[in-house]
Amino acid sequence: MKLTHGPGTHTVTAAGYLLQLRGGQPAAMLADPDGRIWSRLSLLASVDRADLPDESFDIGEPRVSTGRRNGEDVVEVEVVCRSTAWSAKSVLLRCFDDRIETVVRVEGTGTLGEVRLLGGRAILPSGACGMFRSSIGFASVFNPTPTEPVQVVRPASAGAALGIVGDASAGRLHGIFSPPPLCLAFGREPAEHATHVPDGGWLSAGVLAAVEDLRFTELRYAPLDGGFLLELDYDGHTSVGGEFVSPTLVLRPAADPWRGLATYRADLVERGFAPARPAAAPAGWWSEPIFCGWGAQCAAARIPSQPAPRPGYLVEPGPAGVPDALPVAFDLARQDRYDGWLSRLADHDVVPGTVVIDDRWQLAYGTGEPDPERWPDLRGWIAGRHAAGQRVLLWWKAWDPTGLPVSECVTDPAGTPVATDPGSPAHLHHLTEMVTRLLGPDGLDADGFKIDFTQRAPAGRGLRRPGATPDAPWGIAALHRMLATLYGAAKAAKPDALVVTHTPHPGFGDVCDMIRLNDILERDPRGVVVPAVDQLAFRHAVVAASLPDHLVDTDQWPVTGLAEWRSYVVAQGRLGVPALYYAERIDHSGEELTDHDLALVASTWRDYRARRALAAGGPDRPALPAQVGPPPVEVA
Repeated sequence: MKLTHGPGTHTVTAAGYLLQLRGGQPAAMLADPDGRIWSRLSLLASVDRADLPDESFDIGEPRVSTGRRNGEDVVEVEVVCRSTAWSAKSVLLRCFDDRIETVVRVEGTGTLGEVRLLGGRAILPSGACGMFRSSIGFASVFNPTPTEPVQVVRPASAGAALGIVGDASAGRLHGIFSPPPLCLAFGREPAEHATHVPDGGWLSAGVLAAVEDLRFTELRYAPLDGGFLLELDYDGHTSVGGEFVSPTLVLRPAADPWRGLATYRADLVERGFAPARPAAAPAGWWSEPIFCGWGAQCAAARIPSQPAPRPGYLVEPGPAGVPDALPVAFDLARQDRYDGWLSRLADHDVVPGTVVIDDRWQLAYGTGEPDPERWPDLRGWIAGRHAAGQRVLLWWKAWDPTGLPVSECVTDPAGTPVATDPGSPAHLHHLTEMVTRLLGPDGLDADGFKIDFTQRAPAGRGLRRPGATPDAPWGIAALHRMLATLYGAAKAAKPDALVVTHTPHPGFGDVCDMIRLNDILERDPRGVVVPAVDQLAFRHAVVAASLPDHLVDTDQWPVTGLAEWRSYVVAQGRLGVPALYYAERIDHSGEELTDHDLALVASTWRDYRARRALAAGGPDRPALPAQVGPPPVEVA
């Protein structure tokens, strides 16, 4: 790497990029080594307070210097300015041979709102005011979190959100991974279809920080009219008293997004922000095929004679004579139903090693007390599964406060609980006791948890935290504290307990043992159905790059029909641990599973188990994780 100076210019020439500053402007031109521009990077930033927007003014000339940092040569560019919200403010750009790092730093007192990088509000000497952005010189953006519509690589003009806030509402269905790796990638070429990742050069953009410093709920890529910036939403729940330095944004050339994600993980591990390996060695039973009852519950709750609605159309009225009081899926998480499904599967030589009791076995989500009407003897039922050589996981809904006292919750302004609060010592104590009761030998003696709904995090400046400590974490950091408490209690109660999450951020590698690929989505932006195999191969590749030593739960719900289900059954053993969600019929289409269909499951499971035994060196040795690394596997 070298720094050269010309008339009014400073140029950094590195192995994978060129960076040039011109004429003292608060911007830097970033290009490939051959000069093809990626972006005119804005050297402005905003750190809004909850009570006051941050606008930069009296912006100084960029200061350029050279030196060494942690044994590497570095060129530093600093832009100092005044702020409407803080007593001091500067943006720092550090150029290394293989990457560029940037942070914004402020001094003063206040509560954080939104932080913007690569752009922000400013008042320039020219008289130009308002929001400034970096330019878009790339064609597309790779998004590592699944979304609906399904669009792995989207046009550069389309926004993206990575975080822990989402649901099935419009504009919010991006919480399938929550959190995903906080790493986007900018590409030169457009994608040809929903799961296509083009060849050509890429530039990754990843947010690096210790998990406890990820006190925001979302990272947003916000494009507009040929420009973009990145936003971190702190939601008004983090106080600054002195100095605040934003998480580091790292821009790095990459051959493809998979290598970008792998390097992002390596950066986190090297800096001590993510574990180098899982917290627990895998028990042999963790890799056994899974039966999760949720799909069977949904199928049993469906009106057989009513077809699923077409996308974009209202549901037609149900057929005459259908009773008003129809069962809903969670009403069917019952002991007798699970006995029936497992018996039917066993009759066809489909015997899972792990059974997941899904939503909802509890009287209330927040208390973890079994519902005695649905499960009259859950402890005895689990003991019976153990006697049959099987293990039992309990589905767990993260953040749900039902049944908990206000002191353990985040509330709305009226005092109504909206989420549990990992910043409440009382709640963490309650959570520890509950996990001990559910997994301990004197309690239910279950074998672990399938954690769901991590995307249902509290978000909003009007929320209250009556039981939280003053320094309580928020956002992604709060979710990690919740899962760390649950994970620690689970391992203390049962050392080989299995904790399954949908949190493939590398920093969450110490609070889970297995990553589930989560619910299958359906259509691309044109309304075309995207095959489940293609969607889940993409997700597997994200997990394999971000948490390469963790097991993968391949999930299986929902599928559009029997043909799609069969294709995915065949592919599952190559993408991780096979998971079966259906026993009688497909919920979406109503098609029944035939003897032939269950024979297909039995056959693929036999093959999977044989490959595991061979990889482990024999049937009595612990199995190796079933992983296929990036790029996504090809499935016939």
